[in-house]
Amino acid sequence: MNADRTFRQPGRWAVLAALVVLAVVMLFPFVIVTLNAFKSPAEYSSGGPLSLPHGFYLEGIVAFWDRVDFGLKLWNSLLISGVVAVAAVVLSVLNAYALGIGRVRGRLWILVLFLVANTLPQEALVYPLYYLSKEVGLYDSKLAVILIFTVIQAAFGTYLLSSVLGQFPRGILEAAEIDGASRRRMLWGIVVPISRPTLSVLLIFFFIWTWNEFFLPMVFLISNDNQTVPVALGVLQGEKMMDATMSSASALLGIIPAVAFFLIFQRTLTRGVTVGAIK
Repeated sequence: MNADRTFRQPGRWAVLAALVVLAVVMLFPFVIVTLNAFKSPAEYSSGGPLSLPHGFYLEGIVAFWDRVDFGLKLWNSLLISGVVAVAAVVLSVLNAYALGIGRVRGRLWILVLFLVANTLPQEALVYPLYYLSKEVGLYDSKLAVILIFTVIQAAFGTYLLSSVLGQFPRGILEAAEIDGASRRRMLWGIVVPISRPTLSVLLIFFFIWTWNEFFLPMVFLISNDNQTVPVALGVLQGEKMMDATMSSASALLGIIPAVAFFLIFQRTLTRGVTVGAIK
């Protein structure tokens, strides 16, 4: 028994060392961006990107915030990501309830259709969506982006939740039906509360995925007042002259909201991922 533990111990240390190295590699770009965001242009020119700042130079962050009206871009990203996350989860629940519990006809083919929809690249969708938004008068509006990403995220959510709800305990639903509960009451009073950890995970992922989207918002949000944070960061370099420290400040401001959202809901995410194993 002791020999077996001795044999396994080096393997555990090797795995731990590999994880530490991987964490350092992943955090290194974020550390470099943070250091350069608080440097003055003179410090960056003399010491390079790997040198430590001599103080907290905040003028680059303030100048970038004022130049691009970052507060408005931040609000646009929060609004679009938040509405898409909530709407996509609700739409996914409604679809998955019909497919996973209702067992509608052609369920398998419908799930295959959702799976195929998840594999379509955005480049294949941009032209028909562009002309459709032009026809209905939604081009260059936040509503167009919200509708598009709600459908895209709900396609994945429906495919995932259909598998989860397909394994939902039938005894609970049959007992509720005997008590006279309607299908709507069973959905919102039984299925949704029990599936809340899974829905919380979807909500977090939908928010982060939508926040990081760049291609479709760049095509559909051409007005400066409608642009999101990733679009503003992407197009700013070509439109405005910025030094290296201001570029680092812009990258830092773009990363912080998503990281903060993830840290705030980290416990919810962990609980949702592990709830299946606990059950």
